[in-house]
This record gives sequence, structure tokens and C-alpha cells, in this order.
Amino acid sequence: MKPIRIATRKSLLALWQSEHVAEQLRKQHPGIEVTLVPLSTRGDEILDRSLAEIGGKGLFLKELERAILDGEADIAVHSLKDVPAESPKAFELAAFLPRADWHDWWITRDGHTPESLPTGSRVGTASLRRQSQLLASCPHLEVVPVRGNVQTRLAKLDAGEVDGLILAAAGLQRLEIRRQHVLPLEPPGFLPSAGQGVIVVQCRAEDREVARLLRPLNCEETVVTMAAERAVVAELGGDCRMPLAAFARLEADQLSLDARLASPDGTEVLDASVAGDKGDAESLGRQAARILLEKGGMRLISHF
Repeated sequence: MKPIRIATRKSLLALWQSEHVAEQLRKQHPGIEVTLVPLSTRGDEILDRSLAEIGGKGLFLKELERAILDGEADIAVHSLKDVPAESPKAFELAAFLPRADWHDWWITRDGHTPESLPTGSRVGTASLRRQSQLLASCPHLEVVPVRGNVQTRLAKLDAGEVDGLILAAAGLQRLEIRRQHVLPLEPPGFLPSAGQGVIVVQCRAEDREVARLLRPLNCEETVVTMAAERAVVAELGGDCRMPLAAFARLEADQLSLDARLASPDGTEVLDASVAGDKGDAESLGRQAARILLEKGGMRLISHF
């Protein structure tokens, strides 16, 4: 059986996700040899500027993709929310694992809610999506950019550099990090990033043997919901430089999708909701994007 080398970022969360994929492969294919190939990416190295300034979330992928093309690795493991909606033709997203908790979590030292924090309190996030949704309901707060791994961000909160943080629930849960004061941010006020909570495995498009080995890891429900969410992003040409959210749910054969585009300061928020058959997931996503455009989305997009 073909041994599998996994290109991965070096953060604790990335290593956890890659080892999780390795465990799933070993479970599905007893006797398979799976090793990790930890690599550093520009997105991990440049922490003093926002991702929007240095080129977007795709910076987390380039070195891993290069390792696959150069024959140093067979697959790469990513957080789907970091993967651009338009994938290069040389690669295939071959396995979407079951979605974990998709919520954003509000974290403080003392249990304050966003509404109860005093005016001028500092909230740390590097995400324009989180920033715009927070300021839409709590314009009295100040958002400051905070990047780095989960532990680095939490350290800034504990040191008093910020009064609140917004982090992805899935990352904290995977690292078994428990905090006393945590509040899940729920729809309709807060929608997640497209793909939030999903681990995806990438391989070379022509590597059919690797794709075959990955197939048992694929979750069909996740494939459907992600097709809808990522179609919103693709239709709008979105990336991390755009305050864009998308959230799809599947009940039996029916898919419902909510999408949101906002101004960074939260003063303008555009929403779209669509529903239909799960077989039309991608077209539903594009329909939601067109609704956002009809409501004035192009004006917001022109600023990014």
C-alpha cells in the first residue's frame, strides 16, 4: 500500500488536524504508513500585519502545495476556511471531514458580554468578518488586530492587551483548551466563515491512488453544505479581505443557506437567505451571492 506523507503547518492546531487525518487513514487502511512533513508558511511567519495586507489566507497553502508538486508530500491538510474558493487545477480537494463546531466563541477574562463591555473596550480579531458583525451590534467597542496561534491570542487577553477575543470554537476544542468565560456567538446576529470547522485534505488532481485512499474519509453532508457556502465566496470573488459570511444547513434533502456581506465598520449589513434541494447546492450559493449584489453588494466589494 502506498505510504502517505502529509504536508502540514507547524502550529499545534495544524499538527493536531494532520495527525487526526493520519489516524483516520490508519483506521480505514490498516498497515498504511503515514508520516507528517511539517513546513513553515508565510502566513505563519508574518504576524505584524493582517492577512489582507500580505496577500490573504492563501499564504497558508502555498508552501504546502509546493511540497506536493515537488514530490516531498502526497497530501496537505487544511482548515477549509483558509482554502480559496477557486482551487488550482493541479490540485483536488479529495476529502471533506465531518464538520466540527462551526461557532465563533466570545472569550473574556471576567464574563462580560459584548454588549456589557464598557465603551472603548478593545476586542482582538484579525478577521474582517468577525469585526464587521461585532461592530454592527456593538459599535461602542474598538477592534484591534490580533494574529498568531490560539495560545498567542489567549496570552494577549490574559495580559490585558485586549478585553475580549473572538476565536473559532473548533480550534479550541481540538486543542482541549478550556476557558471559564466563553459565549458562543449565534445566528442570526453572527454567521461563521464559509467552511469554518471543516478539515479538508488536498492532493494532486492526477494522483488517483491517493484520492482512492482518501475517499473513506469524505463526509457527503459536508461536501453538500460546503459546495453552497464556497459558491457564495466564489461568485463574489471573496477572500479574507472581504467581510463575508456563509452558513448552510442540511435537513433530509433540503438545504438552507444564509449569507452576509458587510462593511468593515458594521454600519452596512446585507443579508441573503435561500433554500432548495441539496442537489442544487452550488447554484443556491451563487443565487445567495447574486441577492447580495442586488442589495448593493458591489458597492461594498469595490472597497476591497
